[in-house]
Amino acid sequence: MPLSNCFVVESSSNAVPLTLVRVADFEQLHAQLNEMHRNWVEIQGFRAKAGEVCVLPSATGDVAGVLAGVGDGPVDAWSLSVAAESLPAGDYALQGQWRDAERHELAIGWAMASYRFERYRDDEPKPRPRLVVGEESSEALAAEVEALWLVRDLINTAPNDMMPAQLAAAARELAERFGADFREVVGDDLLAQNYPAIHMVGRASTHAPRLIDLRWGEADAPKVTLVGKGVCFDTGGLDLKPSNAMRLMQKDMGGAAHVLGVAAMVMAQALPVRLRVLIPAVDNAVSGDAFRPGDVVRTRKGLTVEVDNTDAEGRLVLCDALADACDEAPDLLVDFATLTGAARSAVGTGIAAFFSNRDALAGALMTAAAEKADPVWRLPLHQPYGKMLKSRFADLVNCASSPYAGAIVAALFLQRFVADEVDWLHFDMMAWNVSGSPGHPEGGEAMGVRAMFELLRKRYGA
Repeated sequence: MPLSNCFVVESSSNAVPLTLVRVADFEQLHAQLNEMHRNWVEIQGFRAKAGEVCVLPSATGDVAGVLAGVGDGPVDAWSLSVAAESLPAGDYALQGQWRDAERHELAIGWAMASYRFERYRDDEPKPRPRLVVGEESSEALAAEVEALWLVRDLINTAPNDMMPAQLAAAARELAERFGADFREVVGDDLLAQNYPAIHMVGRASTHAPRLIDLRWGEADAPKVTLVGKGVCFDTGGLDLKPSNAMRLMQKDMGGAAHVLGVAAMVMAQALPVRLRVLIPAVDNAVSGDAFRPGDVVRTRKGLTVEVDNTDAEGRLVLCDALADACDEAPDLLVDFATLTGAARSAVGTGIAAFFSNRDALAGALMTAAAEKADPVWRLPLHQPYGKMLKSRFADLVNCASSPYAGAIVAALFLQRFVADEVDWLHFDMMAWNVSGSPGHPEGGEAMGVRAMFELLRKRYGA
């Protein structure tokens, strides 16, 4: 969907004034309205509560202005989302004194509310409301919105159109756009180049598994490595999921989509880092060559893993990629994954759970998330739970038999493949809106992406 569907750069004399109103300021604004508009506000019952929108008519029946309530809380990225979804087509100009950063955030929320995934629809595009934005800010705004829409588009794409080869094509296209280096290790070459766990999980599919590897930036810049779980569809393997649990498994490559979104932001904003993106891309299918419960694999790091459950495949493909990343001793290592239902049970579907081996790093991420209205929440790497990963025959099992602390145990498994000296963040998120809300339509969702980029900007930005 083109950005011109939600933004207009040049200001128009026909643009409709759009005013954000706090509850505390309502009475003062009400008194300043003309009699017709005061009566209209009363009839509509508008009181500036969060999410309320009141369209003010002209004497000829046109739209003369819009009031959007923000309640008692702070104005954030989502304050214009209801307006973006509910207003008639036309151009709207935000009124009032706003800092550039505030206007940027409001425009992001407008764009995310304007998002539509229309790849599989033949409907005639309908005119939509557009927000007037400044020319000087339009480039940065476009870069961020395109990255966030990319995340959603990749996740929303039907699995028959988003297997490992297509995911690699999306990464290659991004690399070409920004002049990054791209390579992939495909099929049995994974064994030859020592990625045995990735190969094991993906070998049963007719869609060859692969490791996608993108590099960008100056060689002497601080190394930032992003790893994204790219399970393009997850049947559960031989430990087959029930149909209701399998229905949304197109989103199991959400981690890959997230790291491509973060990478797009980093490259578009030219952060002075040496960026590397690693995506183990597989289709966890069922066939005569599927890996089995009880199989033991010697991973890239040399640790042996006993397979307790083939539906805990995400951590298996990630472990080879994390070990590869640590071979280069990055300054910061971040992985995104739709890893466990336990994380969803802990924080719900609208918050990205995360883990970190550094308290200061975790605190910086929480601060960035609050500033960007992009909620994340830290869960603990509680080391005593590591005993749940004990195997009878190998160095560790891929998941515990206990039903408790599933997200923590999964994170502890991944930590075994991360070098102690590397700063590490691990995201375990839903990557999907199970129902729609303003700015968050049902379907694929970018969670923690804006928070992560803000952390990178503060840590490495000029």
